[in-house]
Amino acid sequence: MSSNTERRTDGRGRTTGSVLSGLAVAVGCVLFLGGFVWAALIYRPYTVPTDSMTPTIAVGARVLAEKVDGSEIRRGDIVVFKDSTWGNQPMVKRVVGVGGDKVSCCTEQGRLTINGTPVEEPYLQGSGPASPIGFKAKVPTGQLFLLGDHRSDSLDSRVHLTDGDHGSVPRSAVNARVDARAWPLGSVGVMQRPAAFSAFPGGTSQPGPVRPITFAVVAGAVLILVGAAYGPLARRRARKGA
Repeated sequence: MSSNTERRTDGRGRTTGSVLSGLAVAVGCVLFLGGFVWAALIYRPYTVPTDSMTPTIAVGARVLAEKVDGSEIRRGDIVVFKDSTWGNQPMVKRVVGVGGDKVSCCTEQGRLTINGTPVEEPYLQGSGPASPIGFKAKVPTGQLFLLGDHRSDSLDSRVHLTDGDHGSVPRSAVNARVDARAWPLGSVGVMQRPAAFSAFPGGTSQPGPVRPITFAVVAGAVLILVGAAYGPLARRRARKGA
């Protein structure tokens, strides 16, 4: 009698386990595929062709850039833009000035200033001044002043200072804002907003939903693996108990 009871109990346990494992796989698929669809709707992948943004973004790295309107861009953002004056090719640079700003370099301590306020830039390549050449610019309304993080090896707003817009580009030239590094694996992570820019009017921008998207994809993958592993493990335990 007890033997029959044990078999029925085991059967119900295996049935319940099978249902839960199937549910885990189903939910995992929804999260995993949903995360990729969500990302495809909001983000675009870009490959950075030069080392002008090192050490923040290495040459050849893949980034995820959120499709945003140029009006949403703030100081400190890294943007993907295209402007005919700059060669009409997608480029990746950091915004250091917006319309109305007076951007100059460098102070005696080698810092960039915005409206006379020195800016701490821990993301720069090397320990030298914020720019190997001095410059001053007044950013026209509706424009953005852009610099690379590798200031000694970046063709940016400084080389266009004699243009009509003092080296700046219109906000409408921005295609997307970089939110995360996706490749190589050792550099994967969300792009941090520089704290030094938060004190200026308008503050800094907030990252898009890259974190919840990543959580959905990772959680989905884990549920799929756990659910799929239940069957083989249950059969192995059954053979051992037979």
